Amino acid sequence: MTSRNPRDSRLRLVSPRPLAAAPRAVTQRRTSRPAPRPPEGTPPPAELARMARTGLSDAARVARWADAALRPGRDDATPDGKGALSDATAERAATELGLTLVQVRADWDTARLAGLIEVHGDSARPGWRLRAWSRDDSAVLRGWVALFDAWSLAHPEPSDREPATVAEVVSAMPQVLSFLQLSAGPVPVEQLLDLLEQRVTELRTERCEVAYGPQPEPAPEPVETPDTPLAPLLDWALHALASVGALTYGDAQATLTPLGSWAVWVKLEQICVAAQSPAGNIEQSAEDMLRGCAQLRPNAARAEYRAWLAARPVGSAVTELLAAARGEDALTRGLAFEALRVVGAPAEPDVRAVADESWLRPYALLWLAEHEGHDPEDAHEVLTRAESTWLWVDTAAAVADHGDAPLLVRHLESAVQPTVPALLDEVRAVGHPRTVQVLVALAAAHPDPALAKAVRRAAFQVHTGGS
Repeated sequence: MTSRNPRDSRLRLVSPRPLAAAPRAVTQRRTSRPAPRPPEGTPPPAELARMARTGLSDAARVARWADAALRPGRDDATPDGKGALSDATAERAATELGLTLVQVRADWDTARLAGLIEVHGDSARPGWRLRAWSRDDSAVLRGWVALFDAWSLAHPEPSDREPATVAEVVSAMPQVLSFLQLSAGPVPVEQLLDLLEQRVTELRTERCEVAYGPQPEPAPEPVETPDTPLAPLLDWALHALASVGALTYGDAQATLTPLGSWAVWVKLEQICVAAQSPAGNIEQSAEDMLRGCAQLRPNAARAEYRAWLAARPVGSAVTELLAAARGEDALTRGLAFEALRVVGAPAEPDVRAVADESWLRPYALLWLAEHEGHDPEDAHEVLTRAESTWLWVDTAAAVADHGDAPLLVRHLESAVQPTVPALLDEVRAVGHPRTVQVLVALAAAHPDPALAKAVRRAAFQVHTGGS
């Protein structure tokens, strides 16, 4: 091979998620941690799954009816993108299942929240959990936990309350649930109300801006209690949690069910795992958390994502992850979308909304393709040639910044172009802002002098605007 005839090797796409390789290049050993055990008295997973199947049996029945009775292109969902049943379909389901319209719609909504039905754009279809419902206990429990996480959507909130106060109550309820879990028995509602008021006050205090520099000492003030009475909102929250099977509520007291107690323990355990990580990721911003996870292997990173997400409202977490993805660090961008894969369906509207942003478009399209059921090995087919090339350069930038030379050389094989000259031509054409740096790094890393020379020449042409 000579410099006049650069290597004409066939380059095959070896992975639809090339960024997954970058974190592996910078790995970190973690001390093994024994598998945690749930609190004494917690039923075994098989029994918990049986409870979840019983609680979701009506939702699963409606989902199975929809799977059997409806076909693509039929009116199984309204065109408003919310996946609500059309009137005609709801009436048909009520007739065939012997239910009322109210029951059908309620069961349909529950099935959506539990992932038995997935909404994609303006249509709905059976989710993977429905396929595994009878044979996979872990799928059943994940579906129930998804419903548990969405408790605030399962029961209409009071219409006469300030949305900001409702949001504060939703943010404060994890502490209330933790208290119920630690109590391991009935707790008077009056005691829960005191705890809720304290937590809401703390949330409001945390949002206050702190003035810097010398300040006069303020006169002591009594601790403020929330202006809006929280008793009606606590009543709403407890009814909503009871509606999903997380607790029982009556006679002015609340008690977690075995499923509810187990779910709260799972959430607390996720938080503890993250708190024990070297970077303390649970308390970090999305960007810092992702940088910390760059040191971890994929499975460990996903555990960190789950714990970080468990400590935050889903909406704000998704917003923060997308903001981190817009930064200059390509590795952070790729890891942000890995974290969004852990979020799943609740992130779909936000991911779809950023699909027109050039920096995020390839990542968003791959995320949406996988979410809509494409095999991860084939998801890359949704990208145009230019989008695939842009993603290749962005991934190469991540490898150059955080990986090593051999990994950057191996990344050459993940390009969609069949030859190196074709790759270089298309890399120059896509106009990625890191193109020069990526080509210079690749030229420095590649052991083949002739190929390295061709890559350096391409970098020079991009730098000078020549051809």
